[in-house]
Amino acid sequence: MSQTRRSTSAMVAGIIALIIVPGIAQRDAQPTNDLPNPYASVESWAKLPDGRTWGSTSAVEIDKDGRSIWVAERCGENSCVVDAVTGQMSPKDPILHFDASGTLIKSFGAGKLVAPHGIFVDRDGNVWVTDYQDNAPRPARGSGAGRAETAAQRGAAAGQPSPGAPAAGQAPAGGRAGGQPAGPLPGATVGHQVFKFSSDGAVLMTLGKVGGALEPDCCFQPTDVLVAPNGEIFVTLGHGQGKSEIVKFSKDGKILTRWGQKGTGPGEFDGPHALAMDSRGRLFVGDRNNNRIQIFDQQGKYLTEWAQFSRPSGIYIDKQDNIYVADSESESISRNHDGWKRGIRIGSAKDGSVKAFIPDPADHATGTSAAEGVAADSQGIVYGAEVGPKRLMRYVKN
Repeated sequence: MSQTRRSTSAMVAGIIALIIVPGIAQRDAQPTNDLPNPYASVESWAKLPDGRTWGSTSAVEIDKDGRSIWVAERCGENSCVVDAVTGQMSPKDPILHFDASGTLIKSFGAGKLVAPHGIFVDRDGNVWVTDYQDNAPRPARGSGAGRAETAAQRGAAAGQPSPGAPAAGQAPAGGRAGGQPAGPLPGATVGHQVFKFSSDGAVLMTLGKVGGALEPDCCFQPTDVLVAPNGEIFVTLGHGQGKSEIVKFSKDGKILTRWGQKGTGPGEFDGPHALAMDSRGRLFVGDRNNNRIQIFDQQGKYLTEWAQFSRPSGIYIDKQDNIYVADSESESISRNHDGWKRGIRIGSAKDGSVKAFIPDPADHATGTSAAEGVAADSQGIVYGAEVGPKRLMRYVKN
């Protein structure tokens, strides 16, 4: 065989492999930083009540009307606990509903959520929110029983360098004090649950035990929630501690199945952080610490994985199968992924192509930065929920 024919054959084989097994072909994807940014940034567009400031938020979602926006933020801090020693909760509502102009329509949820993390609006307009922290009382400083966290420190796991290794002055994931192991702590009256609210704030259902529970129960560090068209519910667990897995519930809240463990192989996770579903019913999981999106069917069968969207903190797929992926950690968190820029990558959930990139303006950040949660309305306006900078950004096409 001639050298030309041999080269052509190799090229064809490579193209076929890319089409048939995109997950394997893209596992060593090169950074997708040099893409056009057709968006203008709009800051401070959402109007909070007088005297209230934004707290950390990773939870943003579009209402079923396609235009208004739901946000769950952490009571002006990084936690809704105002007294770590007693576990006292803030009187502020963490769940906020804004119209398309940024005017606050309603708020609710005071006293029910410590650190809202993921949010989803189902076909009936119900609002689902995950709470990945708890309000278990922590010993006061100098008591000899470990240290107490401030409200801001209690939820600081979202910006820590790596699971189990908190940055200076920050609490480990789950708010563990004094080197206590992962798992629920005694005394919690709020936390580690998934709430289903009506659009008016009535609690319609909760998933998981108050204060958290490990397998065979649920939940510990629930990070995101998604309701499939048939009403079945998917929840990601494990924000640095506990088991990294997905739990599938029936529409009435019974556990149907669960899959995953900590690891790097297909169907394994390291901090599953986000969920989305495309028009084909495929489940997209942001496997953040593994720097990839894993794609499954609704029974948990592994289909493929994508690395070209960078380190996924948040994923949103619209009705046209446009996919929006928020990267809030590359190069600023010490684990890995140097060379990739933080920001929001936009592409196609159909073929995995990446078409646009909204970069993080804080190019030299040393902690979590840019959007951690992401959503896009029916007009293509993109919203980014930010934990570190404590704000909700709006991105409008030029």
